[in-house]
Amino acid sequence: MPVLPKKTTLTILSFGALMAMTDLVPPLRDYKVMDWRSIPSVLDFIDRRPSPQPEADEQTRLRPETGPVQQAEISIEDTSHHMDFFYRALRLAANPGATGAARILHYGDSPTTADLITSDARALLQKMFGDAGHGFSLIAKPWAWYSHKGIEIKSSGWQMDPANESKIRDGHYGLGGVSFRGVAGATARLLWRDETHKVIEVAYLRQPEGGEFEVESGDQQLGVVDTAAETRGSGFAPFTLPEGSREIVIRVKSGKVRLFGAQLERAAYGVIYDSLGVNGAYVSILARFFNENHWREQLQHYRPNLVIVNYGTNESMYPSFVDTVSEKELREVIRRLKSALPETSILVMSPMDRGQLMTGGEIGTVPAIPRLVAIQQRVALETGCAFFNTFAAMGGVGTMGRWFEAEPRLVGADFIHPMPGGARIVGGLLYKALLESYNKYKLRTLKSRPMVARN
Repeated sequence: MPVLPKKTTLTILSFGALMAMTDLVPPLRDYKVMDWRSIPSVLDFIDRRPSPQPEADEQTRLRPETGPVQQAEISIEDTSHHMDFFYRALRLAANPGATGAARILHYGDSPTTADLITSDARALLQKMFGDAGHGFSLIAKPWAWYSHKGIEIKSSGWQMDPANESKIRDGHYGLGGVSFRGVAGATARLLWRDETHKVIEVAYLRQPEGGEFEVESGDQQLGVVDTAAETRGSGFAPFTLPEGSREIVIRVKSGKVRLFGAQLERAAYGVIYDSLGVNGAYVSILARFFNENHWREQLQHYRPNLVIVNYGTNESMYPSFVDTVSEKELREVIRRLKSALPETSILVMSPMDRGQLMTGGEIGTVPAIPRLVAIQQRVALETGCAFFNTFAAMGGVGTMGRWFEAEPRLVGADFIHPMPGGARIVGGLLYKALLESYNKYKLRTLKSRPMVARN
């Protein structure tokens, strides 16, 4: 039997050990690249008895999301008609003659940072009701996978402070949960494809001894902003874009500047859908890490018609937190939102399924997920908010196992993060639920109108 050279053997063993560490060391599980359960199937050359329905079985294996038993028609639960605030605004904004947009803020965790699920829901809503623009985007990438679909971000020179990893911990993180500190030379460039956006607005922190930043589009300077102020507060600098603009450059001219993000608007009717994800986020980021007064300033400036609160995946690995803390934190988030935005709809959106490898080798559901979903549902309805059961809509217990077996796969090897195909499914489910609920609202309001007597 031939013997491999010593260096080759050591290389193979080292590589195998590195792959095994992702199963043995919990913090490394998000980097898992090898599914050890697949090895027996690769080595199994035994002919199996043919299936009596091979085409149907193969279709189920390859595209499990198409099976009628895999997904359920889950409606938005809204016993108090709390979503009517949003639907009234949507109905007005959907008319071509409208002067304003219906705005959605979607707070979430890592899939939201990559604009997964949110970009799909955004595209469907804007196709149906009108596209009022890209909306809010961070000015740099706190994480390599941060994205806002349709915008390219090129930035340098910034110190980035996500709310859950910040060194400054003062609660001032703007609308999107991340602040960017820069001195002279720090630059942010945003590029987009279409030329129909009319306004760019840069959000910043007014502060003592604040510096200056300038905004350019192409070779034209749009203005210079002085961020100095006697006390800290939220600042917003809007600029009209030159005709045909497809890029914006924000550059610190002098002193210390702290920015939060920029928003693009078409000044047209329709929907703006802001994806506001923070990597590793859980419900406490809004309940504790955001300064309440600062967040109120941000929320009241952007005037959303609907706020979606979509957490749970990260905290699901901590049963004690789920059972003893999560309810209190969610209630605090809802209290803050209702205090700042009394006439805005709030939709609590449950987490997706989260898979884990079970002792029998199958991919099951993390045990705390169903309990967390039940807590969120109860709190939402008790506080007069709406609730969408993402977990049940996508298929319930074991969904991530089925998605992982699909070809192409719908979830990554961590059984947590959806692939683009999986994200499209969830985004589509949310859109369908919103549209169904909106149509019910229109029918209900139509029936409530008094009949006009005819002569």
